[in-house]
Amino acid sequence: MRFLRRSLVGLFLLCVTLGVLAYAGQTLYAALQARWTQEDRPRPARERVFAVNVVTVEPGTVTPEMTSFGEIRSRRTLEVRATSSGTVVELAEGFEDGGRVAAGDLLLRVDPSDAQSALDVAKTDLDEAQAELREARAALLLARDDVASAQDQAALRSQALERQQSLQQRGLGTEAAVETAALAESAAKQAVLSKRQALAQAEARVNQAETGVARRQIALAEAERRLAETSLFAEFAGTLSDVTVVEGGLVQNNERVAQLVDPDLLEVTFRVSTSEYVRLIDEDGKLRPVEVDVSLDVLGLDLTAKGRISRESAAVGAGQTGRQLFARLTEAKGFRPGDFVTVRIREPELGGVALLPATAVDAAGMVLVLGDEDRLEVAEVEVLRRQGDDVIVRAGALAGREVVAARSPLLGEGIKVRALRSGAEAAAADELEMVELTDERRAKLVAFVEASTRMPAEAKARVLDQLAEKQVPAKMVARIEARMGG
Repeated sequence: MRFLRRSLVGLFLLCVTLGVLAYAGQTLYAALQARWTQEDRPRPARERVFAVNVVTVEPGTVTPEMTSFGEIRSRRTLEVRATSSGTVVELAEGFEDGGRVAAGDLLLRVDPSDAQSALDVAKTDLDEAQAELREARAALLLARDDVASAQDQAALRSQALERQQSLQQRGLGTEAAVETAALAESAAKQAVLSKRQALAQAEARVNQAETGVARRQIALAEAERRLAETSLFAEFAGTLSDVTVVEGGLVQNNERVAQLVDPDLLEVTFRVSTSEYVRLIDEDGKLRPVEVDVSLDVLGLDLTAKGRISRESAAVGAGQTGRQLFARLTEAKGFRPGDFVTVRIREPELGGVALLPATAVDAAGMVLVLGDEDRLEVAEVEVLRRQGDDVIVRAGALAGREVVAARSPLLGEGIKVRALRSGAEAAAADELEMVELTDERRAKLVAFVEASTRMPAEAKARVLDQLAEKQVPAKMVARIEARMGG
């Protein structure tokens, strides 16, 4: 009985629920029918206005700049090679990587014992040759005196023969006496001939002695040169690198022991495209000596130097394109050979042009200009140069008008926009933003800068001075922390 009563109550509730759902469905269907039968009322369309950054086309004079990357080199580099083989017995105090030497400083000395002994022997041989020369010259004087004496004896014998012949003609002499005098004259002449032969031998001996002295002098000069080659001196003031020898080590003749680099005579070598190279030559095809700016990024501070293009490479090189140029630097403090730097080349000035963001010009050379009622208009510009994120265009009829700084697919001719003109001020404020550092953060930055081995001492000192200030440039802090990995 109880089960039946509960079953009837449940059935009643189910029927009531189904009835309520059917009523709700009927009400919803009626409302939809009433909505469908109503007339559609048009909604007024609202024009969409885009916010864009605009820049003003201000005609003026702009100096175009090419940007390239290059390497610092020294214009004077010398390979220091040993001029004698042996044991290194003396090294200069600064003979090490990075050591500074002055012109004429002693770099190293090889054991000079053998060279000194050879020099002593050469001096002794020269003394012996000179003694032989003196003896030969004295013998030559004696030989000349003997010849003169023999000639006097021959003259006396000739006079004696003439006297005997005169006596014979007068009948006072005999034939035997004449023959005796003739034989004496002949013997005297033979003696003169012998003395002249001895004189020739004495002269030959002098010549041989002089030749011996000359040879000994050459040998002495060679021995002195070999002794001098045991000492190596700096050809010019500079810095040593790639040192490969130590005191007490053995070196061979012509062995490279170091490299001497002049850090004050620097140049930068860089490569430009052929089209950029054409803009750097004059009407005669000669390279203009234009100015360049060289910069090296050093933890927020840029080392900078100025220079002037001096020459170009003679050939392009296998697998290369464009032209390789060289520029001599002036007052390149902090730079070292091997630095990878950014090079900015200044071209001749252009007049009547304007500098616009590269994003303002499309591939067809068209820009969007702000027109009446803040609606966009399409205008064509002549692009003269592209440098970095900017382009140089001919101002022309757009002088004084405002163009959209960054185009997008949503923008086009006739679209109404809302111009934003504070972009430059915001960028400048961001560039000059200063931050205050906590003691812990400042200590980490200072420790990292002091531990850096790649930063020149002058740049390191400038960075540390800025970090010691109360407010530090935010850009510099960000760059240092990026290299720290923080």
